[in-house]
Amino acid sequence: MNTTSRAILLAGAALCACCLPAHGQAFDVSKIHQITPPSSIMAQDAKKQYYTIPNFRIGGKYDLDAGPGSWRNGAAGGTTLESLGAPPLKVGYIAVGTPRRNAQGEITNALIINTFYSGDATWMYNTWYEGQPANAFSGGAIVGPGRTIDTERFYVVFLDAIGLWGEAKPSAGLGRKFPQYSYFDIVQANYQLLRDHLKVAQVEVATGVSMGATQSWVWGVMYSPGGFVKGIMPIGGTTASDGSDPVGQWTFRLGQAAIESDPVWRETGGNYYHLPEEKHPKKGLEFMWSALQLTGYTFPVRSGTPWSTLQKEVFYWDPKGDAGQTYINRVKNEDPVDYWYRNNAGFSYNINKDLKRIKARTLVVHVDTDMWLMVENARKAAEQVPGAFFAHFPDPGAHYGVFKAPNILRPTIQAFIEDRFTTSLPGIDGAAAAEGKPAAAAEAKPAGLAK
Repeated sequence: MNTTSRAILLAGAALCACCLPAHGQAFDVSKIHQITPPSSIMAQDAKKQYYTIPNFRIGGKYDLDAGPGSWRNGAAGGTTLESLGAPPLKVGYIAVGTPRRNAQGEITNALIINTFYSGDATWMYNTWYEGQPANAFSGGAIVGPGRTIDTERFYVVFLDAIGLWGEAKPSAGLGRKFPQYSYFDIVQANYQLLRDHLKVAQVEVATGVSMGATQSWVWGVMYSPGGFVKGIMPIGGTTASDGSDPVGQWTFRLGQAAIESDPVWRETGGNYYHLPEEKHPKKGLEFMWSALQLTGYTFPVRSGTPWSTLQKEVFYWDPKGDAGQTYINRVKNEDPVDYWYRNNAGFSYNINKDLKRIKARTLVVHVDTDMWLMVENARKAAEQVPGAFFAHFPDPGAHYGVFKAPNILRPTIQAFIEDRFTTSLPGIDGAAAAEGKPAAAAEAKPAGLAK
């Protein structure tokens, strides 16, 4: 064998080696959903559609000064899934409503709903779209004809996020070789879905709850300066989840430590996919959910709930009876590495210095009693955006009150969405006096709004 042939063979062997996921297994596309299903609500899975984005770079550094052209296919320094032997990035969505188009055939009335921390398009559709099984969780339907988000007026797109459900997730086959994504990657991939696949020319409003709200902030930073995003309405999100938000950082560091505390995780370093699924470190994931949920609701709610009920949410390494059963059941379709990546994406996230870039109409909505993401931080973020308004309300559901926000604050939120927002709307500080109503009536309202 001559030197050239040997070099070619060695290069080929090196390429094949880097295309092998964990433990040297070739990527098997037939097993993408073997560990976790494609949707969090499988009863709605048939409604989800996908768009493939070849050669999308995940995990790169986004230079906001350089502009969108520099990160059109993901940021410089990122890694494509193809380079790791996996299929190209796929992003999922559910679209409803009435598209209106310009002379070029592009959609001009899109409203996007970004998904939250553990959800996807099917979960938000199942909860917010009218006539669905989980409407009661949000206090009634929010999306549909004549609803707060009116599908006769808007083309509404429920979006997935890289990392959970769908097909772009560590548990699809790459495990811990999956690139560490950022919120910027999630938004940029969904931008390509909207712009290149759905032919959306502009987004009237980018919204979402919790991590979906956080993405709404990122949409504002990335795509409002050029006019693609006209309005943002983050509901219970954050502009920073690094150490500048001590409570949020501490909360999810505990969750991450819970995952890593599982004996199987510690033994394998999180590379456990060669093991039978019943051996995967799901006890750590149960522990994470139990740790998070202690403060998922207000302490009065927790304290007022019988221990026999609460014990189902309390983590035990060796549970007896129905102790811990809530999260034992929950994690059956979830994967620890998927959540490890999701947590890790937040630990270095901070766009506070970039809020001045936002040119979109902005309404920041937050729950006063949120025990994960403090209302004071949301208010401070709103103050950094010229012309932004801040709406807030208390809820015994604490962070989970975000799902009900569009119903609790319907007049204010609907007016903002439809771009007819005024300071005389119900819930705005001082509105009662402006309308000649008694002050007591204003105090009885479940929310206040301040510029």
